[in-house]
Amino acid sequence: MSYDASQQTPPITADEAFLLLHKVSVLKGSMEPHDVVQFLEKLSQLPPELQPLAKGDTRFTMLLRYGVENLQHFSNTQLLKVLQAFVSLCLPAAHTMLGLYETELVRRADGMEPQQLLLAADLWRCLGRRVPRFLEKLYGCASVWPWARLGPAELVQFIYVIGEGRHCTTPLLLTLELQLLHHLDQLTAEEIGTICLGLFKSQSCLSTATVNRLVGRACVVVQDISDFGLVNVLKLLRFSHLDHLGLLRSLGMEIPHRAPQMGIQGLMHVALACSALHYRDDSVLLAIAERLPALLPHCRSKDAGKLLWAFGTLGFTPNQVPGLFPSLAQTMHQREAEFQRFPEHVLTGLMGMAFVGLFPTSLLTFVLSPEFVSLATSPRQLDLKKDLFTLDATVGLEVPGWTGPRISHTLAEEVTQQLWNFALQDVCMKPEVLEAESLLQELLGGEGFVLKRMILPHTRSIDLEIHLDAAGNPLPLLSETKSLNPEPISPSLQGLEEGRIGVMITEDLLAQLTNMKGIPVKSPQKPPHHPACSPMPSEAKDEVFTSGVELTERLIGALKNPNPLPPSPQDPPGEAVQRLAVQVSNRNQYCYRSQQLLGLHKLKRRQLALSGYRVVELPPWEWLPLLCQSRAEKMAYLRSKIFSNID
Repeated sequence: MSYDASQQTPPITADEAFLLLHKVSVLKGSMEPHDVVQFLEKLSQLPPELQPLAKGDTRFTMLLRYGVENLQHFSNTQLLKVLQAFVSLCLPAAHTMLGLYETELVRRADGMEPQQLLLAADLWRCLGRRVPRFLEKLYGCASVWPWARLGPAELVQFIYVIGEGRHCTTPLLLTLELQLLHHLDQLTAEEIGTICLGLFKSQSCLSTATVNRLVGRACVVVQDISDFGLVNVLKLLRFSHLDHLGLLRSLGMEIPHRAPQMGIQGLMHVALACSALHYRDDSVLLAIAERLPALLPHCRSKDAGKLLWAFGTLGFTPNQVPGLFPSLAQTMHQREAEFQRFPEHVLTGLMGMAFVGLFPTSLLTFVLSPEFVSLATSPRQLDLKKDLFTLDATVGLEVPGWTGPRISHTLAEEVTQQLWNFALQDVCMKPEVLEAESLLQELLGGEGFVLKRMILPHTRSIDLEIHLDAAGNPLPLLSETKSLNPEPISPSLQGLEEGRIGVMITEDLLAQLTNMKGIPVKSPQKPPHHPACSPMPSEAKDEVFTSGVELTERLIGALKNPNPLPPSPQDPPGEAVQRLAVQVSNRNQYCYRSQQLLGLHKLKRRQLALSGYRVVELPPWEWLPLLCQSRAEKMAYLRSKIFSNID
């Protein structure tokens, strides 16, 4: 059912090969199908270094033509022998004659045995030729195969074939799932690895229960499975977004003693699976980190980028293995030529380093250059705009005195709006967020005291912003329009001037800001109500800055700057504003079964502090259980969170 290159017959000499070609020229059109098969089989026994001599001979081309002429007269077995000879002779995958062989196999597929079709599929794989018509026919035949009479070997080989074809139809997948469960206990360790690889490559989604059983079977034979097979099991777990605690725990025992013999790609996939599943085991990460220096000469930009991402995501700090991050960054430098084809790899690596507070100047200068930004944002590439935005804004916040290139204001605004539009449909509508927002509004005095927005848009999550005065009293926020249109120009960006933010100049506000006499200060009133996450009415926009009051530069700056300003000697005591960023976090922001934040979310907390915010977290292990409790309990919890740490 599969091509076995190890079962080669003894090689022939060049003289024997040319004698065969002479016979071809003598027989010419009188050749029978079995003659064509015999000549090709014998020529396929030539050593690789002599094959070009035979393939360059015009008589070999003549033999191929006679093969095409006899194509429909070959038996199924003969047809497969010819394809095997083509594999041994390393016939180019693009050879036009091969298309005729595919057509013939499609024509006769209904009359072929499952084992013959599986062998044909494997031979096409060995030839390196894409055969979509044949695979489509194969899938159709497989749907009516007598699977009850087929064994585990046919199942394993077929799943491997669909993996190489990168596709499987839904009805066929259901059949395969039933067969997999039927034969599961008979599968060997390597067969399990092969099945996992096929399912991963074909992006086939089995039910959670079936994947759990398959991985559970892998756990039973984990000591017998090869490194390659174990990596394939981890690939399937990563694709399925499934945490199988038994297998994850076994990594802590298996990887430390396997790592010294593993290759760079295998180690990369282990680290990547751990980061994708948010599973941190320091014994696994240390074993990988200690093995890497010897493998760096074989490290691709893909390997370096994903390793940096994995270690950074899991919060593996540079001081744990001091040379790890610099050596991988240096490898990225050496693979710079690969970035033209795969710009995502350098961005992935830089994101991982940014998570742990590392900013290699030369690589950042390279990726923020107009040339690279143009490459990375071209339509033929993956959507890399969000990563560019995050890196650029992070540089603005965490690299003082940066004089290198920055992305454009237009690109920053585009990505900000894209992220916010997604948030409106996703996290903004989550019950735990809506409940926190509603109760905080009630606790603090109304909608105008809680602003739902992305304070740092490049960190890709929302905040509930609250302002308190020095005494801990809630302050109304100046503009509700930010809940719909988060300002892309934050302290993380280029210092470009912000546009008008829609502040309503009232007599009360002017009296407080300018100490004007003769204007009675009214008692505080509830701010005008606008629905959360809705645009500011157009008539309200028309009234912005229309009071005719002379606005000083300081007043304009105070109104426009959403970030904390340094205290001014002219400010009276007690005028300082405490800015709170309430985080309604979820389990996906933490390492598996721990309270350690993952890389991006740790970066956000760090940058909120740099921007002058105090983070108030409503962690899921506290807030979610409270959602089904009484209103009084929830209010008491929020009150303690907001007011327990007043400066």
